[in-house]
Amino acid sequence: MSSGSQAPRPERPLVRKFDQRLRDLIAALYPDERKRPGYARLAKEIREKTGGAISGTYLWELATGKKRNVTLEQLDVLAEFFGVAAEYFLNDEVADRVNTQLALASALRDTRVRNLALRAEGLSPATLDALLMMVNEARKVSGRPPAGIADDPGGATGPGTGPADDRIADGT
Repeated sequence: MSSGSQAPRPERPLVRKFDQRLRDLIAALYPDERKRPGYARLAKEIREKTGGAISGTYLWELATGKKRNVTLEQLDVLAEFFGVAAEYFLNDEVADRVNTQLALASALRDTRVRNLALRAEGLSPATLDALLMMVNEARKVSGRPPAGIADDPGGATGPGTGPADDRIADGT
């Protein structure tokens, strides 16, 4: 290789995933796209809640992948605002746990889903398994993909699950 030519840089997975993770958090906090604030208003909310400095333009650049050099200070500000550990942006395992919790919180926004879950409480494990099979079949029949929440034989998804507006404090 000559000194004038440079090999292409390898893709950096952490950087590549940052924008998607930020968009996922925004969508989880503001599920209705019609009511979702623009980046300028969101940046103002972030500044007011955390005291951290972030502009709407910079937030848009991070969320769209145009800018990839987030500072540690801004990473901390974003994590504080969205109620996640800063590791959410950097660690696949933490991000997977938080995303599972976000999917559950999103599903529980629907009153019918909550009612179904509440009515199933107290049923035997065999009955719950039968209900899960029926729901999976109903998803197939209606052309829906499999649910994004992993099976949890213990029946609990861990700490931090609750109403949709609860925030995920530690990424666990």
